[in-house]
Amino acid sequence: MTIARSDDVRRENQRLVLSVLRSRNPLSRTELKSETGLSAATVTAITSALLDNRYLVEASERGERDTGDAASQASRPGRPQVLLALNPKAATVGVIILTLNRISAAIVDYAGKVIVEAVEKVETQALERNDIIRKLAALLKKMAIRARLGASSLRQITVAVQGVSDVQGTRMQWSPITPHRDLMIADELQRIFGAPVTVMNDATMIAAALQAAEPKRYGESFAAILLSHGIGMGLCLNGKPFTGIRSSAAEFGHMCHIPDGALCRCGRHGCIEAYAGDYGIWRIANGADLQKVPPDDINPGMLAALVEKAKRGDENAIRAFHTAGVALGNGLRNMFALMDPFPVAFVGPGTLAFDLMEPVIRKSLGRRNVGLSYADAEIHCRTDDLDLTRDGSIVTALSAFDSAIQISRDQPAGEHRHAG
Repeated sequence: MTIARSDDVRRENQRLVLSVLRSRNPLSRTELKSETGLSAATVTAITSALLDNRYLVEASERGERDTGDAASQASRPGRPQVLLALNPKAATVGVIILTLNRISAAIVDYAGKVIVEAVEKVETQALERNDIIRKLAALLKKMAIRARLGASSLRQITVAVQGVSDVQGTRMQWSPITPHRDLMIADELQRIFGAPVTVMNDATMIAAALQAAEPKRYGESFAAILLSHGIGMGLCLNGKPFTGIRSSAAEFGHMCHIPDGALCRCGRHGCIEAYAGDYGIWRIANGADLQKVPPDDINPGMLAALVEKAKRGDENAIRAFHTAGVALGNGLRNMFALMDPFPVAFVGPGTLAFDLMEPVIRKSLGRRNVGLSYADAEIHCRTDDLDLTRDGSIVTALSAFDSAIQISRDQPAGEHRHAG
C-alpha cells in the first residue's frame, strides 16, 4: 500500500511538471521549482527521467524563448540556465469535434501544435446511427494519413460533442443535432485506433481552453456559456470541471425559465434556450409560432441580420434580444443564488448581439447592495467558440496522456505540491 501511494505521488508530481510546461514552455528547472512548489531534487529527478525518455528536450534560450535582448542575456553572470521544452515528437493525439452539420478533426503533436486539421460538412440530422461514428473515424484517419502517421500512432483521442455525454466520457447520451441516442463513440473509435478515447461536451471543452489560456481570470470557479444554436455551459468549480452524477450535466440552456412556455428542441417547454438560442431569438423576431421549432439551421448571417435590424430600431428584433437577455439574466441569477457569483464568459455567434442583451442581463441580476444582487458580475465575451472547443479538446487529450505516463521510480516521493 505504501508503494502504491509513493507511485501515485510520483505520477502526480510528474503530471504537475508537465502541466506547468504546457502553460509556459520552455522553462528552466529553477522556474519549474518555483512554479510547482516542488523541491529542487524532485524537479531534477522528474525532468531527468522525462529527458531520458524523450518527453522533454533541452531548448536553446535564445532560439526557443523570447527572454529579452541578446546583450542582456550575454551579460548574465555564471553559466546560462538550461531550458526544458516539451518534445513535439514524443507523441501525437487526435481531436474530433461533432456539432450541428459539421465534423472537424485534427492531429496534434506533443507540444500542442496542430499538425493537420480539416472540416467536413454533413447533415447530422439525416445520418444513420452507425454512419455518424464512421464519419468521425474516416475524417480522423484521413488526417492521420495527411500527417504521415498510421492509424495506430495516435496515443489519445478526445471527441467534443454538441450534446450530453456520460460522466465516464464514453458516449453521447443525447444531442439536438441527431435523433439517435446513446451513441457509443469511445468504444468504436478505440477499436479502430487502439488509443484511449474520451467523449466530452463541447462547452466543457470551451471552459478547459479558457482555463488553460487565462488561468488568472479563469483559474478557479467560472462558467463558459455557449450562445449558439443551443445554449450550453461548461462549469468549473474550485479549479475542477463540474459534471453531474450520470452525465456531463451543467445544462444551463435547459433550466426552466417560464413553466409551460415556448417549445425547446429538447422537447420540453419554457427552457432558457427556447428564448435565448438563435432559433428562439429568430422565432420571436419573426412572429413565428413559439410552439414549433424552426426546421432549418439559423446561420450566423441570419443572426447578424437580426442584430442590424435591432440596431436600426426594428421593434420585433429589439423585443427578441430583450427576451433573450431576460432569460439569460434570470438563469444567471438562479445559478449565482445557488453557488455564489463567479466570472462568466459568453462565447459563440450569439455574442454578436451581446450589447443588446447585456443591460437586460444585468438588470435581471438585481440592484447593487440589495440582498442577493450581482450588478457588478464579471462578464466577458468571446466569439471564437469553435477554436476554443478545439483548443480545450487538445488540452484534455494531452493532459490525459500526461497522466498515463509511467517512466521512472527514482524521484523523491515524500512530497506533493500544487501550482499556484
